[in-house]
Amino acid sequence: MIRPRKRFGQHFLHDQGVLQRIVAAVDPRPGQHLVEIGPGPGALTSHLIERISPIDAVEIDRDLAAALRARWPRELRLHEGDALEFDFTQLARERGGVLRLVGNLPYNISTPLLFHFLAHRRSISDLTVMLQKEVIDRMAAAPDTDDYGRLTVMLAPWLAIEKLFDVGPGAFRPPPRVWSAVARLSVLPEPRFAVPPAFPAVVARAFSQRRKTLRNSLRGLVDASAMVEAGLDPAARPETLHPEQFARLAALAPDHPA
Repeated sequence: MIRPRKRFGQHFLHDQGVLQRIVAAVDPRPGQHLVEIGPGPGALTSHLIERISPIDAVEIDRDLAAALRARWPRELRLHEGDALEFDFTQLARERGGVLRLVGNLPYNISTPLLFHFLAHRRSISDLTVMLQKEVIDRMAAAPDTDDYGRLTVMLAPWLAIEKLFDVGPGAFRPPPRVWSAVARLSVLPEPRFAVPPAFPAVVARAFSQRRKTLRNSLRGLVDASAMVEAGLDPAARPETLHPEQFARLAALAPDHPA
């Protein structure tokens, strides 16, 4: 038995009921291009390839990759490497269509992974992912709530996010210290609103000091008088703004690298 490795943030999902719920949520169909992120020992993989094969998978652990290749030499097209560096756009070109991603993502790199997937969004139709429950709650949060923040706003232009169900620690080996959740992230055909170049910088600055007003947190980046002219309140706190209002703020700022 291959032991989970702490350096890869591995917690292997083994609960059959949860695995079946994930597959039902994905509902893979023939002709689709499915990519599993971090298949681990293959618990979810075995259910997926019962529905369609071959599928692609990205696995960073060499020992697990070798075992997966030996178990499914034809059903699984395995890419050994780091999902954070994987070129999903190139894979979509090779497969001749957009990709559907699924996986139990490592919690220690979940946010960078989401932003990496977002960079390849034109080649991805949807993602069904398991993450720490707290992260899913932040992704799907509404304005003026405790969970609403930078991650919510940064994903909002391009993704429709649907939280599906929670998963307790006992579904994994070893059990994590936190609850998990599964969500469906659907890539929108067009962004909900225009995204100015300064959008990432404005959102990051605002939420780095979320207890401060916009006037104070964005001082030197967006002028308070310009906020008023754009119909925005400089005395508001960032968690009260809708994502499109951050885009209006960003349009007032000098162009800034994303």
